[in-house]
Amino acid sequence: MSGTGLENDDIINVGLPLPRIRDVVPLDGRKVAVTWRSGETKIVDLAPAFASRRVYIPLRENDDLFSTVRVSEYGEAIEWTDELDFSAVWIARLPPVTFDNQEFRTAMDELGMSLDGMAAALEVSRRLIADFRRDKPIPRHIALATRYLVEHHKKGT
Repeated sequence: MSGTGLENDDIINVGLPLPRIRDVVPLDGRKVAVTWRSGETKIVDLAPAFASRRVYIPLRENDDLFSTVRVSEYGEAIEWTDELDFSAVWIARLPPVTFDNQEFRTAMDELGMSLDGMAAALEVSRRLIADFRRDKPIPRHIALATRYLVEHHKKGT
């Protein structure tokens, strides 16, 4: 070929590889356990997303339909029908449902927070923070707020 076109078949990679899903299991309360091809498993709550888009009304109301969730052919999404799906990229950005006491302690360490400082940041009592550091179950709103603090702390440093 004398051509002016590209004669090189090199593959160009840009950025991180797209996340791929290996398996998905429906759970109670519109949650799913997603297993990534890397082997990591993450439980996410899809209920807020279902509430935010009209297209997902059938999944809000129909338990049988929700339980038919499956991984798409190439692992780039989870799907229920040809019209209802969530991309793996979107699911990867969702926070996991679980947030245990060790994660809370780790977050406080990353933030360099004392009991008083964390109590002030989350607008709860110092006693409650001490309980969360030990064994008291962490409510979803505290978990989300703590993750928010950690994310913004990382961006600021």
